Amino acid sequence: MTEELIIAGFGGQGVLSMGKILAYSGLMEGKEVSWMPSYGPEQRGGTANVTVIVSDKRISSPVLNTFDTAIILNQPSMDKFETMVKPGGILIYDSYGIHKPPTRKDIYVYKIDAMDAASEIDKRGFNMIVLGGFLKLRPIVSLESVLEGLKKSLPERHHKLLPMNEKAIQAGIELIQLVSEPVTK
Repeated sequence: MTEELIIAGFGGQGVLSMGKILAYSGLMEGKEVSWMPSYGPEQRGGTANVTVIVSDKRISSPVLNTFDTAIILNQPSMDKFETMVKPGGILIYDSYGIHKPPTRKDIYVYKIDAMDAASEIDKRGFNMIVLGGFLKLRPIVSLESVLEGLKKSLPERHHKLLPMNEKAIQAGIELIQLVSEPVTK
């Protein structure tokens, strides 16, 4: 099993944290991982993305040109990364930040209304809602490992937020919706 993933959006949406939690989770399960962030000098509010690879085999390079899955949280990222999803791959997007939905016909497209759900649960749980949706589709690590990875990545003063984050992950598992499947000829 190898999952090559990009998570992309605006700085402040938890893009890098989501990737870090997946990487920690993979490490705890004895998997090979790569976590490669990319962001501009403005960070919060500017575009940010992270490439994550989780594999049972050795990873030869963290640099990727195509992805098994793309999690897209804003329109600039959709414009840049939609074409980089492998045929038959998965694209997950939050409809809040997208005004031109994906048009590819050779991939699975899923929508998650994470921003709406986060306003009901807690805005700080937005990225965990998205992560929950991803893990429902691609359970590359266990929920237990994700919760442990979250604990490791959050400063101890924020551990009181762990129950909210677990609730957000569960919400994401329930909210993810298939929009379109690859068209077969």
